[in-house]
Amino acid sequence: MKTIIKTHKIFPKIDGILHGGDYNPDQWLDRPDILKEDIRLMKKAGINCVTLGVFSWSSYERREDEFDFSWLKKVMDDLYENGIYTILATPSGSKPAWLDKKYPDAIRVDENGIKAHHGMRENHCMSSPNVERRIRVIDRKLAENFADHPGLLMWHISNEYTGYCYCDNCKQEFRRYLSKRFDGDIEKLNHAWWATFWSHTYNDFDEIDPPFMNGERSILGQNLEWRRFNTWNVCRSMKMEIDTLREVRADIPVTTNFMCLFEDFDYRVLAKELDYTSWDAYPFLHNDYESLSDTLYDNAFNHVLYACMKKDRPFMLMESAPGLVNWSPYNKYKRPGIHALMSFQALSCGSDTVQYFQIRKGRGCSEQFHGALIDHLGTDDTRIFKEVEDLGQKLLRVKNIQGSVRKSEVAVIFEWDVRWAVKDSWALSNETKNYDRTVMDSWKELAKMGMDPDIISSDDDFSEYKMIVAPMLYLLHDGVGEKIKEYVEGGGQFIATYFTGYVDKDTLCYLGGFPGQGLSEVFGIISEEIDTLYPKDSNEITFVKDGRKALVKDYQELLRVKDAKVLATYEQDYLKGTAAVTAKEHGKGNAWYVGCRLSPEDMHHIFDMTLDAAGIKGRSIPEGVEYHIRYADDKKYEFYLNMNAESVTIENVSGWELLSDKECNGSVTLQKYEIAVVDDSV
Repeated sequence: MKTIIKTHKIFPKIDGILHGGDYNPDQWLDRPDILKEDIRLMKKAGINCVTLGVFSWSSYERREDEFDFSWLKKVMDDLYENGIYTILATPSGSKPAWLDKKYPDAIRVDENGIKAHHGMRENHCMSSPNVERRIRVIDRKLAENFADHPGLLMWHISNEYTGYCYCDNCKQEFRRYLSKRFDGDIEKLNHAWWATFWSHTYNDFDEIDPPFMNGERSILGQNLEWRRFNTWNVCRSMKMEIDTLREVRADIPVTTNFMCLFEDFDYRVLAKELDYTSWDAYPFLHNDYESLSDTLYDNAFNHVLYACMKKDRPFMLMESAPGLVNWSPYNKYKRPGIHALMSFQALSCGSDTVQYFQIRKGRGCSEQFHGALIDHLGTDDTRIFKEVEDLGQKLLRVKNIQGSVRKSEVAVIFEWDVRWAVKDSWALSNETKNYDRTVMDSWKELAKMGMDPDIISSDDDFSEYKMIVAPMLYLLHDGVGEKIKEYVEGGGQFIATYFTGYVDKDTLCYLGGFPGQGLSEVFGIISEEIDTLYPKDSNEITFVKDGRKALVKDYQELLRVKDAKVLATYEQDYLKGTAAVTAKEHGKGNAWYVGCRLSPEDMHHIFDMTLDAAGIKGRSIPEGVEYHIRYADDKKYEFYLNMNAESVTIENVSGWELLSDKECNGSVTLQKYEIAVVDDSV
């Protein structure tokens, strides 16, 4: 019986996958011959959309209130006449020099209280009323001139939001934010922040500063709220731009581009205001410290993270490098075949776009050597151009996947609040906390088992999942304990690990035993101690059922078992003979607890038990092959990506392979870095 899922096409005007990238024609206005040649080359490579105007403010408004959009209109007209659509960015990602000169409050102040100079990008103060006013003006002008252009597909809001500002405007905004957050009650704040510590009690919100580098940094609740405030503030600025554009025309979709596992802002908060999530994928390929498979699995984690922020629709790969980047420690070119492999990885995880930075390399400044479709050579016979052109042909063969989405029975929890709180906690070891890595390893191990797991937050709906893994869920939002309890009682399989449920949303420790919020009853254990191991330290556990051994590194908890079943015990140290892994039947489901850090391979053993309890059968996938599924109406598209440098055969595959246009009768063999996209509904 096939899963029926409604499709959601991002761009109905485009029949198939959007293929394009950032284009900067305002850098070439003195070369109309190049602009004309660019269109020819884009069409040859199968480009059907470009992103314009990301950093074009000074090209639109050289001086305050002196506007010129004539060049943009000509470019958009020429592109549209040649079948190339436009995603038009608002230019707030890089403000012009005249704005900083006239309005000094536009310039950011750093965490040492030092005011910056004009320059770089993503450098404006989000709290500056002058910046907001000028952004409103330029955005409204753009909308009035181009909202009805037939080639316009989408608004791209700003670009890669980054960084905090500590100026007086931001300080006052932070205080107002806190007053609202704590209902105007300074004593409520003092209690939530445990402010009697070190005599840090506040008498008024106006006494509170941001956590300057040479100021207050010991109140962990304050540090966490500063990060939440900055997420709120950038989201407020982003919404201001969206509202300005929609005052002119309300039906044009919006996005902004996220960055990898960027730490500054909680992207889930921003995603709620967007029609589609998009992100910029630049993994450190071909490095000397991990396999290509490991690098690409981490990249897939990011794809799925952004796909799951809006699960009912595809996401967008907004930027990727056709060849290389210019800002990493080692700027290495993609090896032959990797570009198609990575592009199809994005598609397999739910993207309906493959986009690049950039279409043509610039001649000067810091991005002159960043990879592009069109090199300084300017011809269509470079290796990179030919690989992009070949990819364009492949994308035409899989155009029917457009609008299909993900669906999984398994999820892993990843949260910005938790990663901030874990990193800021004065506990464990700063060298080995590794919250991000721990979550990614759990996700990757499940992916290797053919699960294709989702990535969610504790605020998301649990009901569609049979199994949820929550590594190091140190901080609990209000109500999460009850939510987990109801999930397990209803038949779910929930796996928690060491360092779960230690603090509330304000970073105050729970009393009465960890994990808090009633979860010690759900799991049937109390974590009495957590011991940090030095890199050369280790312990060992033995599973009761089969005598299997597993190595413990970094962290081990002393568990006080109440009514849970002991699945594994410690072999060494003062924990010898005590419980290391437990499970408790609770209602119709099970609450599993892993009290120590195990390798991904040993977590595989625990996942096997949990999946069996959930009634989920794994999919046998060869080592180095990535597997994902997209669903559309009554169709199911299976993606197999061979990340190995040699051929591999995958068994139990049937259906029509779209790239080769051939039927699979039980198996498919993939050569080095080859991809298969199988429609198994035929």
